[in-house]
Amino acid sequence: MKRKKEVKKSTLKYWIIVLSVLMVVAALTPMLLSNLKFGLDLQGGFEVLYEVESLTDEKLDKDMLESTYKTISRRIDEYGVSEPVIQVEGDNRIRVQLAGVENAEEARKNLSQVASLTFRDTEDNLLMTADVIKNASVGQNQKGLPAVSLKIKDKKTFYEQTKKISNKKNNLIVIWIDYEDGVNSYEKDKETCGEEGSRCLSAAYVNEAFSSDVIIEGSFTLDEVKNLVSNINSGSLPTKLTEISSKTVSASFGENSLTKTATAGVVGLAIVILIMILVYHFAGFLASVGLILYTFLSFLIFWLVGGVLTLPGIAAMILGIGMSVDANVINFARIKDELRNGKDLKTAYKNGNKNSLLTVLDANITTLIAALILFIFGESSVKGFAMMLMISIFATLFVMVFLVRFISTKFVESNKFNDKEKLFIGKVKENKLLDKINYYKSSVRLIFVTIIVCVLGFISLYINKLNLGIEFIGGTSITVETENKLTEEKAKEIIEELNLKFSSFSKENDSTYTIIIEDSLEEDSVLKVTSYFEDEMDASVDVGVVSNQVKQDLVKNAIYSLILAILGIIVYISIRFTFNYAIGGITALLHDVLIVLFVFSIFKLEVSTIFIAAILSILGYSINDTIVLFDRIRETKKNKYNDTLKTKEELYELVNTSIKSTIKRNIFTSITTLIPVISLLILGSSEIFEFNIAMFVGLLAGSYSSLFIAAFVWLILEKRTIGKPKKKKWYEFDEKEEKKIKGINS
Repeated sequence: MKRKKEVKKSTLKYWIIVLSVLMVVAALTPMLLSNLKFGLDLQGGFEVLYEVESLTDEKLDKDMLESTYKTISRRIDEYGVSEPVIQVEGDNRIRVQLAGVENAEEARKNLSQVASLTFRDTEDNLLMTADVIKNASVGQNQKGLPAVSLKIKDKKTFYEQTKKISNKKNNLIVIWIDYEDGVNSYEKDKETCGEEGSRCLSAAYVNEAFSSDVIIEGSFTLDEVKNLVSNINSGSLPTKLTEISSKTVSASFGENSLTKTATAGVVGLAIVILIMILVYHFAGFLASVGLILYTFLSFLIFWLVGGVLTLPGIAAMILGIGMSVDANVINFARIKDELRNGKDLKTAYKNGNKNSLLTVLDANITTLIAALILFIFGESSVKGFAMMLMISIFATLFVMVFLVRFISTKFVESNKFNDKEKLFIGKVKENKLLDKINYYKSSVRLIFVTIIVCVLGFISLYINKLNLGIEFIGGTSITVETENKLTEEKAKEIIEELNLKFSSFSKENDSTYTIIIEDSLEEDSVLKVTSYFEDEMDASVDVGVVSNQVKQDLVKNAIYSLILAILGIIVYISIRFTFNYAIGGITALLHDVLIVLFVFSIFKLEVSTIFIAAILSILGYSINDTIVLFDRIRETKKNKYNDTLKTKEELYELVNTSIKSTIKRNIFTSITTLIPVISLLILGSSEIFEFNIAMFVGLLAGSYSSLFIAAFVWLILEKRTIGKPKKKKWYEFDEKEEKKIKGINS
């Protein structure tokens, strides 16, 4: 009797833990979401990519780029934009994102202006410009305290003006950055002169004329000196900002996208949770708690690292639900295998956890490889997608592999579910219908079908080609949202009236249209186009501009990303398995990529940069399924055949047995991963429609190729090893064999 009370108390304690976690997450989630930084596509705003060039013979260096960055940062502060994003990209580019800015054209104009450094007297009369100095640097005064060292270029002018000031009663030279007549004055700004954000940088006493380099000294800290040096250099910087791409998004577009995508996410998550509970009962409930915690943790980490949440980022997190579910399903499938083999629940749970751990890690690491490559080579929105994908992977491993397993273990050890396996993990005895299929023979037949599909797909690619987005062809994309009807003929007339070259027209929905023109518009032209549609059609307008230079870089990075992702996966699988497994896996991945390309070619869907993110995500998801199958093949080969196959029949049986053991899990995880994608397709924003289509097609193709292509190719290659013992890898050795070392034991 005492034992039963202890069990009840123990179970109650774990129930309290689970419910407490849910309550904390429910209470903190709204506060967390309100503090996240949202990108342009979720709240509207302006983005521009500048190329920084030197205006002199001097080569653009890191210091000049950093000073230009500081100048842009200071100008952004004047607009009061909360959480601006300014990124230095490569050796000569700066990307600026101003979410929520109301006047994009004014911001664009002021950001690209060269900073103006001037020297004035206390009555605001101009004495000298930045032309008189070479640069400023951190130095020391005679007492060894931090000071600003000015290198003088025009020593004659500097001598004349300092002599003039030294003879005045108010013998101060005031250094200004971006001085604006009628707005700034020393009398008004002297109290804040030298403070961060002030255009008045410094006011220094001049007691004598100078004809050489000088020191500006005062009660400066080292940080204050560094800041002043940076401001002076930015004002005297011989650099030019050239706009090479830009994008504007109206606030209405952003709010609409956020609402739709958030709704799609909630619906997708709710359906997955319902299915998990229906199929896996109490274990599914605990996994669902993990899913809710995974969602909260993903947002929390993203907020802590200062990420900017965009539509692709939300899509990555929602799709990460599939990986989280997969981690549980792999584990649950292993537990059920043990239960069917006659083990009690405790033993089955322990063995299932142990057998599934490496499979879960392998599956997530291959997806991480794709995410890392995306982060390195992707542009801004793709980087956000990659960051969220990486966060999703770490959140999955922590929540599903550690936390959920820990809580589940405590419930199992409470003895509450002894002899109640069905209540704990659902139906153990499964339908044998799928076990009757000969998967090897099916693979042989389906390979011919696959070849025919590929031939038809290549014909489509040859005839239709791909509908490349603005990022890959250059030019300007104009998205118009209006209640007035817009036809292709009308769009052509408007574009010709504006003296621009029409390229294509598409209707997104009943009120949204996209016009592509060949021209890469400059600032004035963007304003002219925007004003026309706002005035003539009462429309909200988004304009995206991509120059030829940016286009070439995007194409190059897309190719690099795909090649490196495939190579990374080959290397990883070769290390964890063998090279034959890697070839089988990569063949399946190439099939998946081609199928997606064929679908996009046939239906003329747009291929954009986020499409590349979808392709790399498909690589990660597809290899996830393949690795689960390969892991079962390797395990069965070792346990049943002692790692040595003697006949072709044994090889065929090995593949059949392994597919039968994993196909139910493959189908279930495909369904649960497709649910959020379908939810995004039906309820989500049209801006990521092509991304979701690519994911939908890729996931279906990946489920098929893992079972019927990867295993088939591996089987063909593995025929050469029949009757041969397993070769040891470079890092393996036989513990029973004594290593011979000359002079010691040989």
